[in-house]
Amino acid sequence: MERDNFRPGPLAEVARVPAGDRWDLVFVRDLRHPPEKVWAALTEPDQLGEWAPFLASRDLGTPGEATLSTVDGDRTFEAPATVVRAERPSLLEYTWGDDLLRWELAPTGPGTRLTLRHRIEKADQAPIMAAGWHLCLDVAGHLLDGDPVGPIRGGEALDFGWARLRDAYAERLDS
Repeated sequence: MERDNFRPGPLAEVARVPAGDRWDLVFVRDLRHPPEKVWAALTEPDQLGEWAPFLASRDLGTPGEATLSTVDGDRTFEAPATVVRAERPSLLEYTWGDDLLRWELAPTGPGTRLTLRHRIEKADQAPIMAAGWHLCLDVAGHLLDGDPVGPIRGGEALDFGWARLRDAYAERLDS
């Protein structure tokens, strides 16, 4: 797909649930690919570099320390990360700075139901994170389909409908 023609797909299934003194954004997406292929996209640095909001210093498929570098244009911001659980190809959990990300992969016939639980500090961050993950996972879907569009990160997301997605998720999460 030509990058200029990329448009985000329909809204995902989302929820915002209390998690102690923080919140979990629960973001669910069905993918047409088997868990093993999705797992590779979630863990391998080369694939993460094509869709994720960060670059990974190492393969995330094993527990241990890592660095996740957020990219926004020419700027890069490093954050410490720790892979807490890596149960190939069904569960990946790691910290990213102060946040906790838990990726659950469940087979659905030929595909995968991907559930992301992103622990955030404040409830009002949920629509912002949902919009960002929406774009990232749409890009990941294209990558998995063999039709990469390249990563959409940071301020560039505004050119691809991020604000509209944020507003739509805010409405969905408040209802």
